[in-house]
Amino acid sequence: MNIKEQIFEKISEYDTIIIHRHQRPDPDAVGSQMGLAEIIKATFPDKKVYCVGKQYKSFAWLGETDEVADDVYKDALVIVCDTANQPRVDDARYPTGKYLIKIDHHPNDDQFGDLMWVNPEASSVSEMIYDLYSANEAMKLSDDGARVLYAGIVGDTGRFKYPSTTSHTFEVASGLTKFDFPLSEIAQREDEIDIPLAHLAAYVYQNLHISESGAAYIVLTNETIQKLDLGDDSTSSVVPLPGNIGEVVDWAIFVQQKEGDYRIRLRSKGPSINELAKKHDGGGHALASGAVAKDENEIKTVVAELDQLTKEYNEKGKK
Repeated sequence: MNIKEQIFEKISEYDTIIIHRHQRPDPDAVGSQMGLAEIIKATFPDKKVYCVGKQYKSFAWLGETDEVADDVYKDALVIVCDTANQPRVDDARYPTGKYLIKIDHHPNDDQFGDLMWVNPEASSVSEMIYDLYSANEAMKLSDDGARVLYAGIVGDTGRFKYPSTTSHTFEVASGLTKFDFPLSEIAQREDEIDIPLAHLAAYVYQNLHISESGAAYIVLTNETIQKLDLGDDSTSSVVPLPGNIGEVVDWAIFVQQKEGDYRIRLRSKGPSINELAKKHDGGGHALASGAVAKDENEIKTVVAELDQLTKEYNEKGKK
C-alpha cells in the first residue's frame, strides 16, 4: 500500500479530522489546508472536518478557520499541511489527537507524526493534495476545493516562474482548471495590494541594501511597520520584490516581531540558502527559506554570511 492509499485509509477510518498549517501562512498553506478539507467533506459528507489556525483578513477569500474545543482532539485524526518544523505549526494542540499525519514539500529535517508524506520535489503541498485526490478514485473534489488548491499552486510557484515548477505542476494546474471557478480572479487576488502595501513596496525598493556580490537585504522594524500602518500579516507580499532587480542574486528580508526578534525571509536565484537558514533556527528549500535573528548583531552576522555565500557562488560561476 503506497503512502497516498495509507492516508486515504486513515481519513476513511476517522469521524473527526482536524487540519493544521504553518503560522503566518501563505496561499499554499491555506490552499492546501482548505483544499484537503473540501475533498474530505465532498467524499465523506458525514465526517466532521475542521481547519484551525489564526484567521487572517487577507486570506478570508480562501476560507475561514474554525474554533475547536480541546476535547474534540481526543479521538480525532490530525493532519498538518505545509509545515516543515514543529515550532511553526499554528495551534499547539496538533499532537493531542489520536493519530497524526504530516504532509509537506520541504526537506524533512524535523520528522514528526505517525505517518509522513514528504515530497521536496513538489512545487507545493496544494499540488500534493491534488495528487492525493487523483490517486484515489473514491475521492471527490468540489469546484471550491479546486479553486483554493489552484490558488495555493499559483502562490508557491510565483505564478509558475520558480524552479520548483515542473511539467507535473502544469498537469495538475490543467486538471484543476477543468473545474468551475474564475481563473482570472485568482491571479487578481494574489497580485492585489492595498495602499499601505504599495507604500511598503516603495520603501523596500528605496531602502534595499545591495552588496557588490549581489546579496541584498532590508530590515523592517516595528517602528517602520507601524508608520506604514501594516498589520502582522502584510509583509509577505513584498518578499519577491528584490528578485525583480537584475543585479540581485539573493536576499534577506528581516521583519521585526512584537517580541523584538526578527523573522528572516531568505530567497535566492541560484545559491543554496537553506543551510544558512539552519544556522539561525530555520530551514526550508534551497532557494526559499526562513530563519530567526534574535537581535541586530545576529542580523549583521546573517548579512555577512549571505554576502560570503554569494561571493563563493559567483566565483564558481566564473570557473
